[in-house]
Amino acid sequence: MGYASWVQEHAKAHKEIVEKLLKKGQTKEQIIDYFDFENMKTAEPNFCPLYKENRKCHDMESLNCYLCSCPNFRYSDKGVQEVDGKTQYSFCSIDSKDGRQGVYGESIHQDCSSCQVPHHRSYVEKHFGPDWAKIMKVCEVEQ
Repeated sequence: MGYASWVQEHAKAHKEIVEKLLKKGQTKEQIIDYFDFENMKTAEPNFCPLYKENRKCHDMESLNCYLCSCPNFRYSDKGVQEVDGKTQYSFCSIDSKDGRQGVYGESIHQDCSSCQVPHHRSYVEKHFGPDWAKIMKVCEVEQ
């Protein structure tokens, strides 16, 4: 599965949850609370495959899953650029000190596993919007 198809699939799942919460009259704060890892692994076990393993994608005490993918992540399924004969497919737009470029055969992908930026509540509050797909629209690099 490429990045674009994952984003489309995830956006659909995210939208269903948010619409359900909005129908219940939940506020922005309540929606953000709902997306806390500890709640999501029980309330929405199919949202993330890691929930079934009770495993977080990032090693942090309070992980918020609202911005599952980071608005600073940039990708192109066709490749962003060539680097030393390899195709780079993704990168971090803020060049986070906690991220790195991983080389996997002939492919280069951004490895965000050590970066916690989008999973802090304060970051989610700053970038919150009810439409996750709209927030993430900036991530796809047009080729």
